[in-house]
Amino acid sequence: MFQFLRNFDPSPVLVAFGTVRIYWYGFFIVLGLIAGMVVFIKLSERLKIGKESAFDLVFLLIIGGLAGARLYHCLVQWSYYSARPLELIKIWHGGLAIHGAIFSGAAIIYFWARKNRLNFWKITAAILPALALGQTIGRWGNYFNQELFGRPTDLPWGIYIEPMSRPARYFFSEYFHPIFLYESLGSLIIFSLLLFLFIRATGKNKAEFNGQNFKIIVLIYVFFYSLLRFAMEFLRTDPTMEFFGLRFPQIVSLILIAAAIWLFLPELLKKRKKML
Repeated sequence: MFQFLRNFDPSPVLVAFGTVRIYWYGFFIVLGLIAGMVVFIKLSERLKIGKESAFDLVFLLIIGGLAGARLYHCLVQWSYYSARPLELIKIWHGGLAIHGAIFSGAAIIYFWARKNRLNFWKITAAILPALALGQTIGRWGNYFNQELFGRPTDLPWGIYIEPMSRPARYFFSEYFHPIFLYESLGSLIIFSLLLFLFIRATGKNKAEFNGQNFKIIVLIYVFFYSLLRFAMEFLRTDPTMEFFGLRFPQIVSLILIAAAIWLFLPELLKKRKKML
């Protein structure tokens, strides 16, 4: 696999019919959305949520999540898009920020759960494995767009980046860290962990089936994905705002890590008291 990635020169176009083109980026985004939707529908059954209600929420999350992801990305990269306003609508060129999808998705879930008198943490815990799986699949769209790569590397799994896609300062380098692959594999691990915890929490022997366990599942995702993203930002070369020597996504990740720890500590103390 590593040799294939090292030697393969991807094209962003999957299929072309005259002037009509279907892009790999869009293909993987749609594939990730479908896979995530299937997972959420299956997990929502364990919470006794009707399929019609589950599909309604999925529809809202897809529309709101994509809008939030695109808006967040464009705001962070505003220096680029302000000079190229037509690129704002060219989503097939890439440019979806997961932090934007998380924030907009959380707001949608909160108001939807409140309207339907359901527990926010339970619903979110069922959605996050689907999100992690969607990230696992969707990141491969970045590969075919030749984006989301890191600094130059001589490692055997370095990927070839064509000259026109390389940062100017790395023009004479050929192979780069496959950030998309690191995030895809990291998201796959997170998906497996969340799925295991959710199935365990809703299984037949669910002596501790309550909202607090689902809250912990949510916080585990927030903590581990933010940690993954924080680490990956050290390798990324795409321009973004910086504060105190850290890239803007790292600042956001640190805030989310701190929030997850702050919300998790009371749950840990409760469980410790029960054990005592």
